Amino acid sequence: MGTALSRWTMVFFAAALLFLLAAEAMMAVGYGFPAAPVEAPETLVLVHAVAIGWLSLLMCGALLQFVPVLVARPLRAGRLVVPALLCLLAGLACLLGGFLDLAGAIVSGLPLLPAAAVLLPLGFLLIGFIVAATLWSVRPSRLPLQARFVAVGVACLFATFGLGALFALTLSGLLPFDVRSWGLPIHAVAGFGGWLTFSAIGVSYRLLPMFMLSPEKECATGKAAWWSGVAALLSVPGGIVERLLGWPGMGGALAAALAAAMLVFYGADLVFFYRNRKRRHVELNVSAAGGGFLALFASALLFFALVAAGSLARHVGAFVYLVAFGWLTGLGLSQLYKIVPFLTWLECYGGLMGRKPTPRVQDLVVEKRGRYWFALYFVAVAAGTAALLTEAPSLFRLASALMLAATLAIVAELVAARRLVYVPSEKRLPDGAVQPNLFLPRCR
Repeated sequence: MGTALSRWTMVFFAAALLFLLAAEAMMAVGYGFPAAPVEAPETLVLVHAVAIGWLSLLMCGALLQFVPVLVARPLRAGRLVVPALLCLLAGLACLLGGFLDLAGAIVSGLPLLPAAAVLLPLGFLLIGFIVAATLWSVRPSRLPLQARFVAVGVACLFATFGLGALFALTLSGLLPFDVRSWGLPIHAVAGFGGWLTFSAIGVSYRLLPMFMLSPEKECATGKAAWWSGVAALLSVPGGIVERLLGWPGMGGALAAALAAAMLVFYGADLVFFYRNRKRRHVELNVSAAGGGFLALFASALLFFALVAAGSLARHVGAFVYLVAFGWLTGLGLSQLYKIVPFLTWLECYGGLMGRKPTPRVQDLVVEKRGRYWFALYFVAVAAGTAALLTEAPSLFRLASALMLAATLAIVAELVAARRLVYVPSEKRLPDGAVQPNLFLPRCR
């Protein structure tokens, strides 16, 4: 495609995985929800460690690498990547520190939340500018479907961090009004439903056909999924306004119906990719992604079941947990299991392709062992969801401990792939091959 490796992708991935492990450890020891209320500062620490530290950093790293592939153009404004990363890490540290200050765990005396309200939006603004500039470079040609999903995700990212900055200023007492009553639902939907889910779907429309050798043509179902998803997002603010005014409106029901339609169309495309693949043997990253897709559709069923039972407000934590750890984290970990070895192979052996014998990408991992860890992970997520629904905190901590163990094992496999542990010594570093660093880019 004429695109180059993003030098800082592995740094984003490494930081994201550290935050994931920290969040799982917090849940395993009972820190935050469900041991604390949803609105408690301890829960805010946990939620933002997952939403920003893990999922958003993971998505930023993935987009920096794959948006150029989606549009067959080089990454634009790449010099802004490092400042963006530094702003995001510093802003997240300030945000989590501010929440710990509110919880009384630390007494800093510093304006941590106002600093986070500046640094995090600046970091995300830089990432959004890089991605948007790369997408815009396609003009006057039309954006491919995968890129249109990403474009909507980036637009929702702007809305998410804009509202998040207002919340941080509100909690620090610098705003004379409180926007949380109407802003929190939009913040959550724009973050999980728009920024993370739309971007994940857009990337999956490229990765799954690439790894399974499936047809990549734009189908009517894919276009219908995009339109229904956009319409669902646009319907959310109207539904929230109707609820605040006490009107018997249908905005929320319309948004839910359109989101369900999007999932139906997206599911049809997933089945199409699988049935029309040329690669008969499905690798672990694809089969493990099936657990994430199953969690996505299970979360939709859970949402409608909770609404029908009138218990959505009581069990919203279980729904968000299944979305965050079943769908988004399940898909993210499964694709990292392929992306990390793939990028490692390109760094180490890409320059030797066609000139010397090299190992295969598959030789950098041991899929037979990895299958057990992914199975344990999804079993733990299912147990954690059941524990939240049945309000069994002890079972939830046990499930979180199992999830932490499975994630640690998956991360260990990724580290082994980066260090070429499973490559036979006689093939590991032929003349001309370059041993990649664990996560930092090599000096040029």
